[in-house]
Formats: sequence, C-alpha cells, structure tokens
Amino acid sequence: MSPAPAPAGAELTLDAVRLGHPDGAAIPGTVTLSIPPGELLAVVGPSGCGKSTLLRTLAGLLPPREGTVRQDGQPIDRPAADRALVFQHDALLPWRTVRANVELPLAIRRVPRAERRRSAADWLDRVGLAGHAHKLPHQLSGGQRQRVQLARALAGRPRAVLMDEPFGALDAHTRAGMQDLLVEILRGTGATVVFVTHDVDEALHLGDRVLRLGSGQVMGVPHPRERDARTAPGTEEARRRILESL
Repeated sequence: MSPAPAPAGAELTLDAVRLGHPDGAAIPGTVTLSIPPGELLAVVGPSGCGKSTLLRTLAGLLPPREGTVRQDGQPIDRPAADRALVFQHDALLPWRTVRANVELPLAIRRVPRAERRRSAADWLDRVGLAGHAHKLPHQLSGGQRQRVQLARALAGRPRAVLMDEPFGALDAHTRAGMQDLLVEILRGTGATVVFVTHDVDEALHLGDRVLRLGSGQVMGVPHPRERDARTAPGTEEARRRILESL
C-alpha cells in the first residue's frame, strides 16, 4: 500500500539573513533568496562560507544573526516535523533495526503502529531495501545506510528536505546511483529540497538552480537532472562560472 501523496512543497525565504552561531562570529555577507515550492536548490561554496549553517537555520535549529527566515510567510523559529534534515553521515540509531529507524519520525508523531509498519515497508521497497528491514545499521554498506536515511526522512512526508552533503562519503559509482534514486523518489512528492554539496557536477545535475553561497549569487541550471547533459555547452559554461566564483 503506497503512502498518501505528500503535501505541496514549502516556500522558503531568507530576507537579508546573516548566518552564524550565537556564540561565534557571524559569517560575512547576507543572503536574500526565495525558494519556491517544489524546487531543488543546490548550494555550493568554499569551506567555512556557511553551507551547513544555512541548512540548520532553515531547519529552525539556529536563529539567524540578522534578518528573517520564513516558511510560507511564517517565521522559522524552531524545528518542525515538515522539515527533514539528511546528513552526510547517516545518523541512524545503531540499536534500532532498519525498519525501526525508518519508522522513527512516525513514532514520534504517534502514528499507529500498523500504519508505521506499512509506511516503512513501502519506503524500504522504494529505496531497494525491502529484504533488509530486520538488519541493524552496522550490517549495511555505506550506500545502503544512506538509502535508509533517505527513506526515514521521506517517510514523514516532509514539505522541505534539507540535505547536507548526503552522498559526499560514497564512492563515485554508489554516489551516481544515489543521485538517480533521489531524483526518482522526489519526482511527484512535491517536496522543496535544499541540497548542499562540494561537487559542482552534482550541483549542476541535481539542481534547478545553484546558490553560490560565498557570493550570494544564484544561477539557473540549463539541463537539470539530465545525465547526458554533462558535456553540453550550457552545462560546461555554468560549471566554469561556478568554479571561477569559488
């Protein structure tokens, strides 16, 4: 039984936002940006420019040093169930089975057990891990654990998914497979995605737009999610412009 369609994606806006931890120095520059519902925004930039801090601010885990962050016009001032974070390191609970990890966001929301199990089974099937439900995380490969983390994030039917270099620790072959899986799964969910990466080619493959955080510039992607467009003239020009700005 497939889960009900996800709600429409969230609109995320940043108005003259200065990023930084409350007990540390603010990151130079401000960000003014609107991310429309259903967009996949890739974020690149040099180390220390605030990419991970941006995600935590959008998640409601960190307040902006200045400016306002909003979801659908309402200020973001705390975490919410309809915004999911996905990390580079899978952050699975090692003592819970694969199925129990996927069920976790539903259990927190007190979804009935039978419904949780149906949803977890469906998502594990969608990420190709239907036969691994009773395993513990340490029994899986790195790519498989990332599939579990993706299933866990999406099982809660979030309206925004905030991804912090989720494929950065994977080998090239597994990474490409995870990119294709992400594209396949997100198609039709309606979720808004903010995807942080150090890999310019990954940003140009996955994103509808790319935010170059150090400069605050946003550029459109000529051929989003078209695997054979890597060498297209428009993609090569976009790659050159991003690399020159980093």
